[in-house]
Amino acid sequence: MKKPDTPAGETAQPQQNRTRGIRAREIRANMTLQEKTSQLLHESPAIPRLGIPAYNWWNECLHGVARAGRATIFPQAIGLAATFDEGLLERIARAISDEGRAKHHAAVASGNRGQYRGLTFWTPNVNIFRDPRWGRGQETYGEDPWLTAQLGLAFVRGIQEVRDGVLKAAACAKHYAVHSGPESERHTFDARVSQHDLWDTYLPAFEALVRTGKVEAVMGAYNRVNGEPACASPTLLGTILRETWGFQGHVVSDCWAIRDFHENHHVTRTPQESVALAIQQGCDLNCGCTFGHAAEAVEAGLLSEEAVDLAVERLLQTRIYLGLLDGPEGNPWSNLSLEVVNSSPHRELARKAAVQSLVLLKNDGVLPLGPGIRRMYVTGPNAFNPEALLGNYYGMSSRVVTPLEGIAGRIPEGVTVDYRKGALLDRDKENPVDWAIFEAGSMDVTIAFLGLDSTLEGEEGDAIASRHKGDREDLGLPQGQLDFVRRLKETGTPLVVVLTGGSAFAVPELHDLADALIMSWYPGEEGGTAIARVLFGDESPSGALPVTWYRRTADLPPYQEYAMEGRTYRYFRGEPLYPFGFGLSYTTWAFSELVVTSRAGDYTLTCTVTNSGQRDGALPVQLYLTPPDTAADTLKGAPVPEASLRGLRRVELDAGESRGVTFTITAEDLALVDTEGKRVSVPGRWTAHVGACSPGRRGIELGAPEGIQGSIDVGNVV
Repeated sequence: MKKPDTPAGETAQPQQNRTRGIRAREIRANMTLQEKTSQLLHESPAIPRLGIPAYNWWNECLHGVARAGRATIFPQAIGLAATFDEGLLERIARAISDEGRAKHHAAVASGNRGQYRGLTFWTPNVNIFRDPRWGRGQETYGEDPWLTAQLGLAFVRGIQEVRDGVLKAAACAKHYAVHSGPESERHTFDARVSQHDLWDTYLPAFEALVRTGKVEAVMGAYNRVNGEPACASPTLLGTILRETWGFQGHVVSDCWAIRDFHENHHVTRTPQESVALAIQQGCDLNCGCTFGHAAEAVEAGLLSEEAVDLAVERLLQTRIYLGLLDGPEGNPWSNLSLEVVNSSPHRELARKAAVQSLVLLKNDGVLPLGPGIRRMYVTGPNAFNPEALLGNYYGMSSRVVTPLEGIAGRIPEGVTVDYRKGALLDRDKENPVDWAIFEAGSMDVTIAFLGLDSTLEGEEGDAIASRHKGDREDLGLPQGQLDFVRRLKETGTPLVVVLTGGSAFAVPELHDLADALIMSWYPGEEGGTAIARVLFGDESPSGALPVTWYRRTADLPPYQEYAMEGRTYRYFRGEPLYPFGFGLSYTTWAFSELVVTSRAGDYTLTCTVTNSGQRDGALPVQLYLTPPDTAADTLKGAPVPEASLRGLRRVELDAGESRGVTFTITAEDLALVDTEGKRVSVPGRWTAHVGACSPGRRGIELGAPEGIQGSIDVGNVV
């Protein structure tokens, strides 16, 4: 594929920006007030006399083009995060945007300009997964602001390729900001957050996507933030997004969020007042219908026409950039055809991503399955459950491989495989006659597929079996599944448990019962193939946890509290069940020879990583920084993180092979956020930790290799 003519993820040159702006103003100047306001809704009608076709802004591609028919279904976003692989996410996003472009051209050719057929994709979700009870946390890249920013940037680069001055597709950073549940209260909730937590945790990924990634759109959240509705917040949209970060794209509301202003938040009284507040504060596009009252708001003197003009121009610039106001002639992306959609290379990429997303949490030697296995028992409610592959916001594939099908396609001839569901997903079985446990007792190994699916966790209206509108009240396994595992263990047959779900589980008993434990997330259309390849040792697992797994739900602060103290590996002071960044392999690893050098205020860290085992493998090498003991004195009351991820390198090594790995640490990395939300230099001796998971003894106890440490001495001036 031809390389972009500008750095991936960046807009075209300033002159091209000015040219688009001039053209947008010229078009807008010829519109009537009614025509202008009609363009502020996600379903924008055509204006034939100006050569403007109808356009629907609403499209999704969280882990593949969603809700538009055939597409490749990659692992859910949280599973992509578990790969700890920026390059992989960029390749996936490039494949997704190829499919999106091809499907858009085909839809337009057939006369379909409706929802889910455009080129403005409301992805990625870079909210921080602060609490594992949030059902939509599966859409995010986990709990760490730095990792979320790096993976989000990679995804934006893949979506927003530029060729000959034309944007292939537009990405959107959502939901801005401080948004992570509860789902049941999202239309009424006021997220109260300190300036420290706002700038330390909730804003960094958005800032990175705006300032570095040049993301084309930002979506506001449903909730209020410190009293201001996010979709009309002068602080978030004006002071921070436009003035401080210099955002040049457009802002879109979450769907029907503007209606919440007067119906639920009660910051306005009428739809006209809600429209005026939103547009005047910088929201350009309404997913919903409330902006249909925009002309009335102007005529009533509630809203200036100049504010409407500005919003229209911003939206027109995006459409111009995408080539949507021009014919296909000369469009560098017009040659993308439907042949790319769910093509063999994209399916292979989905399989590769699914393999890399699998996290091996425990292995007492039963994995990989060896040639001595003659009788295998496959069981559990998710062994043959396509819902456990998909997560939410997915497309349609003609070939979705469940774990049972993946095992059946991989098992050597002569090995007997038996399958019974054995347990129900979210309730106890009713039939007192049960052959499932008897069957397990006669087998060489039992593989139990347990966990959740998208009927139990997700967005408020999707998780139809959830009692909490998609959220989870308890982080444990459903009781019926846990009872089933106990009975399987009593048979004495070696037990491998594969969990599906979009979040962490609090399952200390399951850790004790299982001989091997794998977290597979929602692994996409090739999930079953990937799981089978890892079970049989065709691939070595290399995924790592993008979220902390706690021992019990009670270890967490109340769900509705947005303070970060006590949450995530950065501010949780207890011992986790499984630490952030943790994941085992079929081989062993060693770190050595850490050298720290400084130059012009930056620091270079180099070390040697060795595959010390007998199998080839891959490892996400992670660099964490721990502040000096005196950091609390400098911050004067702001919480000090235990450690923070600041570097990531994925290495693939043959058995016995070694390789040097280099990280660069800047002055910005050696600063912390104070109570006013400002990053300040923290003098003293910082500890740099390079290893295979976040620092702490728990990872080592579970089998992670010993990391290696070095010191960075920081003076009083950044």
